[in-house]
Amino acid sequence: MTSGSCPCGLPQAYEACCGRFHSGGAAAPTAEALMRSRYCAFVKGDVAYLLRTWHPRTRPGRLELDPGMRWTGLEVLGTSDGSAFHTTGTVEFRASYRGGSLHELSRFERVDGAWVYVDGEFPA
Repeated sequence: MTSGSCPCGLPQAYEACCGRFHSGGAAAPTAEALMRSRYCAFVKGDVAYLLRTWHPRTRPGRLELDPGMRWTGLEVLGTSDGSAFHTTGTVEFRASYRGGSLHELSRFERVDGAWVYVDGEFPA
């Protein structure tokens, strides 16, 4: 993917946006940036990145993605904390896929200075 905007919904090209986090060239600076990069990893099937950015306390032993899942868009509904000045943060989002959508309030923490996904709940 060398043209167009990043799958996370921001206008930058993938390589300048989430791609630099996926390659390990940079770390996501905020909880929202990590959440966007994790969504993008689901789109691209990057299991290694998803596991690497999952909190060690809640990370599954293995992760299998549904090869038939087609993610079609991401909408960030709200954020709380999660900046360079915080150690925790939450991001509420709706991720659309062919046939439906997933609404989640995700929790993030810093581990050794890097943002990681802890867990999420599904608001009613």
